[in-house]
Amino acid sequence: MSLIDNYKIPESRPEPNPGTLYIVGTPIGNLGDLSDRAKNILKTVTLIACEDTRKSGQLLKRIGSNKPLLSYHQHNTKSRLPQILKIIQDRGSVALISDAGLPGISDPGEELVHAAKQNNYEVICIPGPCAAITALVTSGLPSQRFCFEGFLPTKKQIREKVIKDIAEEKRTTIIYESPHRLIKLLEQLSNFCGRERPIQVSRELTKRYEESIGSTIGEVLDHFKFKDPQGEFTLVLEGKSKFNNQQKISESEAIHKLKSLIIKGEKSITASKKIAKETGYDKKWLYSQLNKKLDK
Repeated sequence: MSLIDNYKIPESRPEPNPGTLYIVGTPIGNLGDLSDRAKNILKTVTLIACEDTRKSGQLLKRIGSNKPLLSYHQHNTKSRLPQILKIIQDRGSVALISDAGLPGISDPGEELVHAAKQNNYEVICIPGPCAAITALVTSGLPSQRFCFEGFLPTKKQIREKVIKDIAEEKRTTIIYESPHRLIKLLEQLSNFCGRERPIQVSRELTKRYEESIGSTIGEVLDHFKFKDPQGEFTLVLEGKSKFNNQQKISESEAIHKLKSLIIKGEKSITASKKIAKETGYDKKWLYSQLNKKLDK
């Protein structure tokens, strides 16, 4: 008899449970990732709270659910929270979903969960896809300890302070970014972390054109010199370690050091290797920048 023959499916209680808030993970791209349990909940709860009723309506139509939808997003939390809590108080059941992934991650879902907890209502998570975790486990970067930053602040000074902190973080960091800010973010990370810091940038996760780009910041930047960023991006950045803990100098300072060695008689390729080792910049990039400087 095999181990599979001995395996017993754990008993589960009937769902949905009255007076309960369900946090339901929905697909981030591939509809096949919606679990049977999630489908059952979305077909049987009293109400479904969602970010966009039109987008969620399409999902419900695909699975054959006719349960009522209530919009719940960052612009209407104050008015919607009491309505949702009243349904739970009256022994109804509510499923909270986002446009994609697990609610409560970079969306107002955490406010609803907090309010439900404060009122001693039961909160149950129906696990599902999450872009942050999906990108992390496919990156090959250290995953024993990691931190999640989500979308970074947009105000310049605050954003720069956060990026500086990320550059010093020893744990792997996960960041979300929109296409029109991606290149600027990569340039800032390059300045504070160095072009050689390991990173993976993923887009269109679980979708038809899923793509994971690069192994270093410099490599990803070079990639987007020839291709415009499209879609939502998830960045997984390796933490600062003994291998990349040099205090990175500016690009112009690195090039100045390189030129100084050459003036003293060092060959360009040898000088590029030495400065790369000293500063953390990529030796090929240093050499290419030197050629640009000499051409001018």
